[in-house]
Amino acid sequence: MITIIDYDAGNLKSVEKAFLSLGEETAVTRDKSEILKADKVVLPGVGAFGDAMEKLNQYGLTDVIRQVTDRGTPFLGICLGLQLMFEGSDESLGAAGLGLLEGRILKIPDSPGLKIPHMGWNSLDILPGSRLFKGISTGEYVYFVHSYYLKAADESVVAASTEYSTYIHAAVEKDNLYACQFHPEKSGDTGLRILKNFVAL
Repeated sequence: MITIIDYDAGNLKSVEKAFLSLGEETAVTRDKSEILKADKVVLPGVGAFGDAMEKLNQYGLTDVIRQVTDRGTPFLGICLGLQLMFEGSDESLGAAGLGLLEGRILKIPDSPGLKIPHMGWNSLDILPGSRLFKGISTGEYVYFVHSYYLKAADESVVAASTEYSTYIHAAVEKDNLYACQFHPEKSGDTGLRILKNFVAL
């Protein structure tokens, strides 16, 4: 069972549809007992960092997420979900993230000729041996929508990177923790392969 955490953050349906298209039993819920017994847990989301953390706290989900990740359940953050897994964001100063991994979310710097938010397809530089990108060649394109980006404190957790105005940590994996800044559910066959790899963990 793939459990998608519902915290009013949008984009949940498209993630659910992607897993269903892979033939996976999927539940969208904020029920703590359901989340705790899931085989795998996904934290998607679009929106503002501070608002999202407020919702997670309001629904009592921050402790549940920590319990799930502490017990070794495979956990995937998507877009805003990736950002929330880290310590904090320039978007919402003073709002603490989940702190599952060390690093901060920074504003994409202005650059001549580049629009922010970054919306569109970018190629990935993939770290060899990444479990999330098994069978996917470096240089494959995926779909991004974001104004803020991850700078991980420990570069050894970075599974894929991209360039857009700056060097962006586009995906991470450490132990049972996985996350993508881009949207695999909107990234065609490549994105579905990433989700399939997560399912197979």
